Amino acid sequence: MSFFIFPKLSPVPYFPANKKDLPMIVKTLNLRNDQVVVDLGAGDGAVVFYAATEAQHKRLNTSFLALEINPILLLLLYYRRFMHANRDRIKIVYGDFFRRDYLTSLPKAKHRTFFMYLSPWYLEKIVAVIRKEFKRFEMVSYFYPLPARKGYKLTKSTRNIPDIYRYS
Repeated sequence: MSFFIFPKLSPVPYFPANKKDLPMIVKTLNLRNDQVVVDLGAGDGAVVFYAATEAQHKRLNTSFLALEINPILLLLLYYRRFMHANRDRIKIVYGDFFRRDYLTSLPKAKHRTFFMYLSPWYLEKIVAVIRKEFKRFEMVSYFYPLPARKGYKLTKSTRNIPDIYRYS
């Protein structure tokens, strides 16, 4: 696992989402037309590629942006996108989610949904960055609730699935 940690690039280690949780995560993303889904710290892209497959099956024009700073994981993302049937709707961006520059890379869309699987002490900082750019957006947080925010918790740990939180 330490192979994927680059402390000089990012203080956040790589922890992949559990594959069996992907259907519930994608359900919580509420995929629809005229939407862009941004995975902040996309890692291996499991969420983006699963969601892109679902969007294609439903014939949605949903766009996806995978933001990653780790060069090894970026290579994996590019390879997976090359092999993906819905690759034209997936954009990969090298960047730091604490900086606003990636937000200018977002495709135009009526709905913006940001997916995060990050520790609570990073969530609040990232929301502040996004709010400087957008007044309206949605967030889905896997495993960790957003501190000091009222949100609607959509899932309950019924079969050993971590909670998934959706905020608008």
